[in-house]
Amino acid sequence: MSEPDVTDHAGARFGMWLFLYSEIMLFTGLFILYAAYFREHRLDFVRAGKELSLFFGVANTVILLVSSFFVAASITAIRQARKTLAIACLVGAMALGLLFLANKYVEWGHKIHLGIYPNSPHLLAGPPGETMFYSLYYVITGLHGIHIIIGLTLLAISAILLARGRIVATNDAVLENCGLYWHLVDLIWIFIFPLFYLIL
Repeated sequence: MSEPDVTDHAGARFGMWLFLYSEIMLFTGLFILYAAYFREHRLDFVRAGKELSLFFGVANTVILLVSSFFVAASITAIRQARKTLAIACLVGAMALGLLFLANKYVEWGHKIHLGIYPNSPHLLAGPPGETMFYSLYYVITGLHGIHIIIGLTLLAISAILLARGRIVATNDAVLENCGLYWHLVDLIWIFIFPLFYLIL
């Protein structure tokens, strides 16, 4: 016999939205900081932004958008009592999240190999705007990467709970909240992408 549904769905959803609001405020502060320095060092920011790989930026944007689709599909699947499909969708989303991190690792590694990292001799010898651009680049994308890792952990926990029958059609609050977190991480990237890769 299945366990009774004792989850406070409304309370869990409200708590999650409060948490997401705090995350939005964190990144909003960083974006405002970016805007302030961009206004002061526009030409240096544009020059530095053109040195980033547009291919990796576009690829990672597509990867996260597709991963969000998989997470949404997983929620829909469990509400239709299709547990196997729900788990498969979560596995697909996690695989894409790992691919995102792998791409970011390659991109960061290439820049570091070129001597482009905070307080590197290369940047210290250049214009201050370029130094600020890359400092913000590493801080913002690094913080976003940490959020990706947290999101992957939450998705993995959701997949385990699905497999054990703890998340079902009538009690999917955990999966829904994990999905909201993942969608937020994707949304934040949608703002990061043009700031660094499409800067004009």
